[in-house]
Amino acid sequence: MDFNSINWLAVVVSVLASMIIGSVWFSPKVFYPAWHKAIEKIDNNDPNDQNMGPVIRIFGFTILASLVQAIFMALMVNAMGGMSGGATLGSGAMAGFLLWLGFVAPSSLTNKLFADRVRAWYYEAGNHLVTFVVMGAILGAWH
Repeated sequence: MDFNSINWLAVVVSVLASMIIGSVWFSPKVFYPAWHKAIEKIDNNDPNDQNMGPVIRIFGFTILASLVQAIFMALMVNAMGGMSGGATLGSGAMAGFLLWLGFVAPSSLTNKLFADRVRAWYYEAGNHLVTFVVMGAILGAWH
């Protein structure tokens, strides 16, 4: 693992892209209502509640998770690109897709199967698919 081969600006842009994709994907006008129903969550949020602690913690850990994904995806895009003559937008997008297909989709499906929330998996896995392909494309193109 050669962390010196990572384009850190591309990692930051990938994290920003991940956050943008997630915020659009799970916005009230896109998939949030259907996903919320699929996870059978009861909304206990009081609109007058001024406690931002849980929200800050959730977004903090989400950004951290996205950063870890982008760093390790950069390593994988670089490794896979090295096998084919160099990373490109296409090879990066393919790396993102293959990582999603081989690791993210099956492991998250297993979790949802045992939680009896398979319908939610479609929304979550779709978000991860788009995110991983876009992150891979950014990291491959910006090698």
